Amino acid sequence: MSVVAVVLAAGSSSRLGRPKQEVVYRGETLLQRAVRFASHVADEVIVVSNTPLILDVRVVVNAHAAEGIASSIRAGVTAALDASRLLITLCDQPLVTDVHLRALLNTRAPIVATGYAGIAGVPAVFSAAYFSDLLALQGDRGARAVIEAHRDAVTVVPFEGASIDIDTEEDVDKLQRA
Repeated sequence: MSVVAVVLAAGSSSRLGRPKQEVVYRGETLLQRAVRFASHVADEVIVVSNTPLILDVRVVVNAHAAEGIASSIRAGVTAALDASRLLITLCDQPLVTDVHLRALLNTRAPIVATGYAGIAGVPAVFSAAYFSDLLALQGDRGARAVIEAHRDAVTVVPFEGASIDIDTEEDVDKLQRA
């Protein structure tokens, strides 16, 4: 039973004005941090980026990143079709660590989502039965659309720290002060 982690890092960072993947937090970039924690819990890590990157994990370049997050999810799922479970995580949730990712993976359910700010979202784990739903996503609709469509198959693991994400310079400043 293989677990593949897909780290989504192909966003344009338009509100931040610079690549959020390169924001440094606690001595490493957000992307390095996300990859490190994913590597601790998954059999394989795939980073979906909008540009070629040199990393110690597999990188899939999403040439259609401008379409929205759905294209990055499709690229990641396509690269991981042989997995039995897929962990989708983001590079801009700096408080998500391997402790939470492991809690998700240790929960046995068809879909395991993170609960925060009143929603069930990513990071999330999907069994192979839902890969086709993830591949059908279009535009700027992310994995939460699949979670919401299959609420009866979802188990939620609460983690309010996932609500902290980096979209603006104000978010970066808050993170650095915290």
